[in-house]
Amino acid sequence: MDQWKAKLIEVGETYPWYTGLLGGRQAEEFGSLQELPLITSAVLEAHYYHQTPDPALAVYRTSGTSSGRRKAIFYSEEDDRRYVEIKTRLFGKLLEGSGCRRALADMGTGHAASTATAIFDRLGLDNRSISFELPIERHIEALTAFRPDLLYTMPSILDHIVYASGDPRAFGIRKIILVGEIAPPQWQRNMAQLFGLDSRDVIDTYGSIEIGTIAYYSHDIGRYLLVDNMIAEGIGTKELGEALEPLGADESVLVLTSLVRSMLPALRFVTYDVVRDLRPVIVDGVEKMSFQSIVKRVGRELKHGEKISVYDIEQVVYRHLEDAMVRVKMHNNALVVAIQSKSATEEAARIIQKELGECIPEIGLMIQNRLLGNIRVTLLPEGERMENGQVKNKKLYY
Repeated sequence: MDQWKAKLIEVGETYPWYTGLLGGRQAEEFGSLQELPLITSAVLEAHYYHQTPDPALAVYRTSGTSSGRRKAIFYSEEDDRRYVEIKTRLFGKLLEGSGCRRALADMGTGHAASTATAIFDRLGLDNRSISFELPIERHIEALTAFRPDLLYTMPSILDHIVYASGDPRAFGIRKIILVGEIAPPQWQRNMAQLFGLDSRDVIDTYGSIEIGTIAYYSHDIGRYLLVDNMIAEGIGTKELGEALEPLGADESVLVLTSLVRSMLPALRFVTYDVVRDLRPVIVDGVEKMSFQSIVKRVGRELKHGEKISVYDIEQVVYRHLEDAMVRVKMHNNALVVAIQSKSATEEAARIIQKELGECIPEIGLMIQNRLLGNIRVTLLPEGERMENGQVKNKKLYY
């Protein structure tokens, strides 16, 4: 039996409501995975996110959805065990030959943060963790005192560390593993230089609280590679049926089927993340699914969101500024890019503003067609609080 078909039977047994989406068909009547319904946010809102929690399950809650209610995602002991095993194997591979002995998890909340120390323990690493809710000065103190070889963190937090430290090289960090937000290649190269590292020592990973670990960036291949037991598809916005604008020719919405996740109907789960150039590649004689980059998210609540890529905007900013914290927001139908950087100048801001319209065709065309007002790049003075102080802030604000 195909693995996805066995998963279909399992999901139907665990979630009786799922069988109602199949139009009366039995598992053996489906000839391909693509015949199954998509698990969209609307489906999960109706049947999953707000169900009465089983006390035997761990519950992780995320930020509010379009309904205004926080999403609840459930993990069984088996889910947690598999999650830790997958991530331990991945981290062991990424750290091979690095000589790392000490690790600091400087994270947000959620599943990745809560399991980090267990993963480091399995790898035999002396480890500590620090909450993102503490002032940045405490983060600097922890890095200075503990001097970790490995820093496991989020791009936004790393931005704050760089901005608040005199010399990031002084921490003695050997490897940086990222999770949680978009990390454009130019930004990664800038970070490596600021910390005195080779660009290969900054490694981006990609996951979600619903699915778990999804992919990691391979410097050898120059692409993101999906982890084992994950089936990926790319679909267009039309298939979502949510009146979204079409994507670029090489872009698709990532849809995932996890063969190891049990307490989620992880069959054709729609991530709403847009990836570029999704295709299989051969790695060590084995075919693996891969993509070039994650560029944006789409959704019904995002006006123009399917066209505006924070990834592309940050690529332009980081070509001109090595150290910068960036917020992208829509205000009165105009795109505002707020930048806080020790090295920023008004001249750099003017160049960035000019290039944003020229280098990102989608934005330039929207301005030309009067769907979007002119771009405005603003420089924020040192110490001024940026728009929205949340940890996960690499997104489009309104």
